[in-house]
Amino acid sequence: MSEDLTLNQFPVTSRYHGIGTEEYATDDGRVIVYLRRRFIPQKERFEIMQEHPVAPIDRLDNITAKYLGDPEQFWRLCDANGAMMPDELTSEAGRFLIIPSPDGG
Repeated sequence: MSEDLTLNQFPVTSRYHGIGTEEYATDDGRVIVYLRRRFIPQKERFEIMQEHPVAPIDRLDNITAKYLGDPEQFWRLCDANGAMMPDELTSEAGRFLIIPSPDGG
């Protein structure tokens, strides 16, 4: 599979945009194509737009829609806050979430 094709198979708004693929050949000759591992960027990379205090009724998609204009961009908040699991960001009321600038910083 061409590296040029795989790097652009996800839209620019996807957390997987720019992530390449690898191939694994099984003993029976099958070739399995998979995405390379994606590492969470360092928190210092992000330009902080503001902070959001988590309320008991908050949902990550609503927070993301409010600040970034797109509920599907929740992964940007995950990256900016160093979270592997999205639900952990809203599991504790009173926590402050870092809201990165919409362009990613």
